Amino acid sequence: MQRSVEEKGYEALSPFELKNKLVSMAQTSRERIMLNAGRGNPNWVAIAPREGFFQFGLFALDESQRAKHRPGLGGVAQKEGISQRFKTYLAAHSGEAGIQFLDDIFEHVCVTLNIDGDAFLNEMVDAVLGDHYPTPDRMLTLCEQIIHKYIEQEMLGGDPAIGKFDLFATEGGTAAIDYIFTTLAENKILRKGEKIALGTPIFTPYIEIPRLNDYELVELDVAQDENSDWQYPDSEIEKLADPSVKAFFLVNPSNPTSVSIQQKTLDRISELVKTRRKDLIILTDDVYGTFVNGFKSLAAAAPHNTILVYSFSKYFGATGWRLGVIGIHQDNIFDERIASLPAADREELHARYCTVELDPDHMKVIDRMVADSRSVALHHTAGLSTPQQVMMVFFSLHCLIDKKGVYKRLTQDIVATRFKTLYAAIGIPHPTNAYDAHYYTTIDIPTLARTRYGDAFAEFLVKSYEPIDFVWRLAKEKSIVLMDGGGFDAPNMSVRISLANLPDSAYDSIGKGISSLLEDYYNTWKASER
Repeated sequence: MQRSVEEKGYEALSPFELKNKLVSMAQTSRERIMLNAGRGNPNWVAIAPREGFFQFGLFALDESQRAKHRPGLGGVAQKEGISQRFKTYLAAHSGEAGIQFLDDIFEHVCVTLNIDGDAFLNEMVDAVLGDHYPTPDRMLTLCEQIIHKYIEQEMLGGDPAIGKFDLFATEGGTAAIDYIFTTLAENKILRKGEKIALGTPIFTPYIEIPRLNDYELVELDVAQDENSDWQYPDSEIEKLADPSVKAFFLVNPSNPTSVSIQQKTLDRISELVKTRRKDLIILTDDVYGTFVNGFKSLAAAAPHNTILVYSFSKYFGATGWRLGVIGIHQDNIFDERIASLPAADREELHARYCTVELDPDHMKVIDRMVADSRSVALHHTAGLSTPQQVMMVFFSLHCLIDKKGVYKRLTQDIVATRFKTLYAAIGIPHPTNAYDAHYYTTIDIPTLARTRYGDAFAEFLVKSYEPIDFVWRLAKEKSIVLMDGGGFDAPNMSVRISLANLPDSAYDSIGKGISSLLEDYYNTWKASER
């Protein structure tokens, strides 16, 4: 059978760019409704913190108008007496959307977190009005303190003994990734030609960015085992013991396989870092961690070696808000690494940062990221917009006051229900795994073909078609758009399915579409064998 030349050309693209072609093909049919389970944009929205945010905005406007400049022009809010005015506002608007939420979080901030109420409200009002540059530019002071409590609860197992992390608020997780790569390279922590390990399969930018001429890093796969619920075998983790491997980058829970690292593997990495690889750099992207009960980040297992990336986008249905954060432990190997650089490198870095810091030689790596995020020269305008930081605070407090974990159960149930519906429609048992986030799932089409129709057919499928042929035909013939798993370093001809962005019933149609298309391939093969 002739392989498709057009498909082969598209295989060079990122799966996110290939998706655009698939969408255009899926939209050509007037008889079918397109089902796009490609990108993982959640189709739910966290209501309570948004109600609180917009109601708080009205309070902030009232505060601003206490010092009018001209008709329609407010002034800067005043801190003195603001707590009492806030309580008066809540009482006057009792029963309105968001008021109870504001009352609850204010009590939590003042009583549980022991933060001065006037200081909290003054920072939040000024921030939500957006009338000042972010100060500090890395993150507003109380915003950082509150979001740290959320990160501690959700990413660090609720263990305050792990210590404090400095946080940098960023324009989503993708900006965080960009800033981290830039600063690691600029500060000679990672140099061109050095080797990094990637926990594969993995979100494609982690594969693509190191290959750019800005970095030119050499990649080594540390591969999950498909036959062991996508966990990392000990033999793969042992690759990190090689001192030529300078860093380990991973997404946890993984993307596209959507499984978190089991505890024994976390313990193994922790022991490795404490004994043989005290110098190992770890970058963990933990955006899906809240979808796994009892989740623990590598930032908890190896806190001094790890850069943590977290985004609020998926859990709270907030991809359009662009809310992310970088966390680095206050006692970390990155600052030590910079301090021990050769004199010539330290002099070069001194010259880079001396215009923004009186003592650039002792500038923390996370503060260097802030400067690098605005090409140093624009450091004075760095920082995430202050209203966005307030939204992060409200999302964080929404979960901090939810002692029974109601919100977590609701979001987890959405994706878990769709997960089960999909597998039932395909006609195979769904995996049962306590470490599964269920946000995505990866179906290995050749493995499915082997299970359903035998080894000979599976071999025919792989040898006769381009790796993207299955997602190509699924879009063209069934109007179903899925991601090509091979682009994530998952098995060739596998598909990544987002369980977040379509109605529950759509996953029955997607599962049946996968099964039906595989049958079409099988019938083609049977006809050729006659």
